[in-house]
Amino acid sequence: MTDNGNQGVIVCGIDGSHGSRLALQEAIRTAARRGDRVRAIAVYEPLEMWAAWGYGPGSGIPLPDPDSLREDELKAARMMVDEVLGEVTEQAAWDAPPAVVVEALPGHPAEVLVDAARGADELVVGHRGRGAFGSVMLGSVGLGCVLHASCPVTVVPEPAAA
Repeated sequence: MTDNGNQGVIVCGIDGSHGSRLALQEAIRTAARRGDRVRAIAVYEPLEMWAAWGYGPGSGIPLPDPDSLREDELKAARMMVDEVLGEVTEQAAWDAPPAVVVEALPGHPAEVLVDAARGADELVVGHRGRGAFGSVMLGSVGLGCVLHASCPVTVVPEPAAA
């Protein structure tokens, strides 16, 4: 909880991966313990990025409507949050789960999450998301958040194999 008595905010990056599910679980448990709320953010590639990478109008592939793209991302994020919230709530001993706001925002994941975490009490991300190819150790999003966020960052690792 923040020092001024207001409810604190934990920002959590989600992308549908197993790592982001673990991060969301951690964010929900921490928020419940501290009396905070969770702001779960799914970051998606805007159409401008598709065009820059050769997936745009020049490629002959019809582009989706920007509003429908955002709505699809938001719907998928809400489904994941509902599943994880249900799982965590079943295992928890609290009367009511913390409030979780779900958002879908366009852009580069690390930049969007760092920006969204300005003024937050904590930023939580998974150790690895969808892009494990280019990120050998920590992951490019996790590393970007650790290096640039203005609040504490928790990077939730995969559980160790038995």
